[in-house]
Amino acid sequence: MLKKIFMTVILLLAVLSFVISLLGGKNNSAVKKAEDTAIKGDKIAVIDITGTMLSGGSGVPQLFSESTGAYSNTIMKQLRRAAKDKSVKAVLLNINSPGGSVTSAEEITEEIQRFKKDSKKPIVATMGNAGASAAYYVAANCDKIYANPSTLTGSIGVYIGSKNLEELYKKIGITDVMIKSGVHKDILSGARPMTGEERAILQSMVDEMFENFLQTVSAGRKLPLEQVRALADGRVYTGRQAKNLKLVDELGNYYDALAGTAEMAKIEGEPSVLRYDSVQDWRSWFTGQLAGQISAKVLESLQLPSDTAAWHKG
Repeated sequence: MLKKIFMTVILLLAVLSFVISLLGGKNNSAVKKAEDTAIKGDKIAVIDITGTMLSGGSGVPQLFSESTGAYSNTIMKQLRRAAKDKSVKAVLLNINSPGGSVTSAEEITEEIQRFKKDSKKPIVATMGNAGASAAYYVAANCDKIYANPSTLTGSIGVYIGSKNLEELYKKIGITDVMIKSGVHKDILSGARPMTGEERAILQSMVDEMFENFLQTVSAGRKLPLEQVRALADGRVYTGRQAKNLKLVDELGNYYDALAGTAEMAKIEGEPSVLRYDSVQDWRSWFTGQLAGQISAKVLESLQLPSDTAAWHKG
């Protein structure tokens, strides 16, 4: 019985891997190329930054879960494609993100700066519900920022969080055993209080990243460093407040930003919009549906008959 279940799982996984490889290979590239060329005339490439920003790439869809978040590798690849595509006259970053990792913001920002230097094309940011923290870090390097009056933005700052669960562990009888190579290897352990030396180490790291954040915003927004520092106590601002503080340029929605980007790129009439990730989204949906069917089949196979269950009890 167990051998049959094992072979079923192996077979289903092999089928799934084969389908994903087909969708991620030359066939997928051909579809992307056909989509790109189907849009005529001058284009604006719209690149979405949605959800928590993470460093690296999402890769192929997860087998039993949906991959979420804005991955820096994906965004950087799209920026490079937009830079090389002669029909793309500008880029619009469509941001709806509360922020994320410092590293992801640094990676995307570096790519934005390279895009501006190499392509000489305008790049604009527009914010939906949120464009805060790491998301604002990225937006600050664009040529222009649009926000809705109620958008939550700003949140200029850095933090490293930890929880001290020592008293809880004592109450429920958990003893933490840590075998470590160095005195600070478990610096963020939740099983004990943080020492003063450890706090100083982490604070120095936060201070360094915070200064980089301030300098990036100051350079991107062309604001004095001390003016940015005065605004950077970690709070969020509404879009209207941010405009008054010169953290954003214009109040408006996605279509206002699209029209403004077209004007900056000297595109006459309604601009054509190009999204590089449309095929990837379809692929993720397809493989997600397939993964769901496979997981259901595996769980069905694991429903052992009553006589077999009795054997396990013995």
